[in-house]
Amino acid sequence: MTDITVTRDDEASRYEIRTGDVLAGFAAFDLRPGSIRFLHTEVDPAFQGHGLAGELAAAALADAAGRGEAIVPLCPYIAKYLETHEVPGAEIRWPRTPSGPEESAGGDPTGRAE
Repeated sequence: MTDITVTRDDEASRYEIRTGDVLAGFAAFDLRPGSIRFLHTEVDPAFQGHGLAGELAAAALADAAGRGEAIVPLCPYIAKYLETHEVPGAEIRWPRTPSGPEESAGGDPTGRAE
């Protein structure tokens, strides 16, 4: 595969992954004061099976953590990624329910709110 890049587009509210000049996928987000809510992750079917979703998640989450934004994983893919990968410096706020209030990780070793 050609060069892979991940960039953040605040105007479109998403992280984009490209192979060369072609948009291969994105992770949509909603910025809130002090936090970023990941809503949906999608990879074009033509690029599936090449690990791009994982690369997108890794880069987006590392960038958000580096900016000091608490991560709220409302997207099922991002939530699953966070359950299986460490993101150094990340503050994770696991939602109680998909539409419920956010809660900071702590106490429960999985970081999930009860």
